[in-house]
Amino acid sequence: MNPNPWRISPLAAEHTHSLAECHIACWREAYRDLVPAHVLAAFDVERRAQQWERLRVENSGHTFVALVDDSVIGFAGSGPTRDQQPATPMELSAMYVRESWYGTGVAHELMRAALDPAQAYSLWVFEENPRARAFYRKYGFEPDGTRRVEAFTPAMEIRMVRSPDRAHL
Repeated sequence: MNPNPWRISPLAAEHTHSLAECHIACWREAYRDLVPAHVLAAFDVERRAQQWERLRVENSGHTFVALVDDSVIGFAGSGPTRDQQPATPMELSAMYVRESWYGTGVAHELMRAALDPAQAYSLWVFEENPRARAFYRKYGFEPDGTRRVEAFTPAMEIRMVRSPDRAHL
C-alpha cells in the first residue's frame, strides 16, 4: 500500500489534458523569474494537450505522471537523446512537479520511474536555476560545459550528464 497521496503511472490518454495543465502551471511557477511573462501567458492548455497526446502515441512508455486522484501533479520523461551532438545515448527530457508538492518525495519517485540506473543520461536546465541544478546533482548529474539558448526564451541552458556509475536512484 502506498502511504503517499499520489501514485506514479505511465502516461495514458486520459491523463493528457491534466498533464497539459500541470506542465503549463509548472512553467509559470518555476520560471516566472527566468522566462518573459508574455511567453508564459501565451501557453494554451488545449494545444499543449494535443502535443502531449501526440508524444504519448509516438513515445509510449517514456513519460510518467504523478497523480492525485485523476489530477497530474508532476511528470518526468526520458528517451533517446535529441541532441545533434549527443553526450549520452539517453536524455531526461522533462522533470516537473507542482510547487505545492516540492519536498514531498514525488520528484524522487518520478526520477526512479523515468531513469534506468544502468544508462547514461543528459538533460538541459536553465543556467540561472540553482534549485533545479542542485536537484539534478543529487541524482549524479554534473554540467559538461555545453551551453545553448533555450528555444522559447533568450535564457541560457546548460547540459548536465550522468554516467551509470553516478546513478543515485
